[in-house]
Amino acid sequence: MSSDHSHLPSDIELRAKALESLLVEKGLVNPATLDAIIETYQDKVGPRNGAQLVALAWSDAEFRHRLLADAAAAAAELGFCGRQGEHLQAVENTPEVHNLVVCTLCSCYPWTVLGLPPVWYKSAPYRSRAVSEPRSVLFEFGTELPEQVKIRVWDSTSEMRYLVVPMRPAGTDGWSVEKLSSLVTRNSMIGVEAAMPPEQAAS
Repeated sequence: MSSDHSHLPSDIELRAKALESLLVEKGLVNPATLDAIIETYQDKVGPRNGAQLVALAWSDAEFRHRLLADAAAAAAELGFCGRQGEHLQAVENTPEVHNLVVCTLCSCYPWTVLGLPPVWYKSAPYRSRAVSEPRSVLFEFGTELPEQVKIRVWDSTSEMRYLVVPMRPAGTDGWSVEKLSSLVTRNSMIGVEAAMPPEQAAS
């Protein structure tokens, strides 16, 4: 998204950064190790979990039904449960409806299946504009939808968090769950982007 989606760190973030700096300065924390841990939760563990849920839903009609009926229970079947994931609802994109997730009050987010929330998700511009002008926000992410496609915006709260099941890309018939999961990104499960086309799959 554009640079105006930057935001000043909150008091908690400033305190965390100060504590991190102090620990690094005293040699108690290796910054490279800390970066690796953050990268793991932000880009690997969480989004990989969600990608497995989506890929399995694309492949298995019965699992898809269970995921849409009770996403928390379906995620627990694969061992994906814990804090920030107890109350989870899956919403499915179709040719007629595109789903977009936002938290208008803070940054409620299903960590267990999406990892750490991206900075832009927590920014005030995204939180307001996703509701007031969702089509423009999607366009900024490179997602252009036909005018006839309805955009449904879901407001995450501490009581309910959402996982978007993007549409399965064409040309993936016969693909394994593992291969399909490589097409599912964190952004597609928030709803700002579509799943990757098959030609972009990791080799």
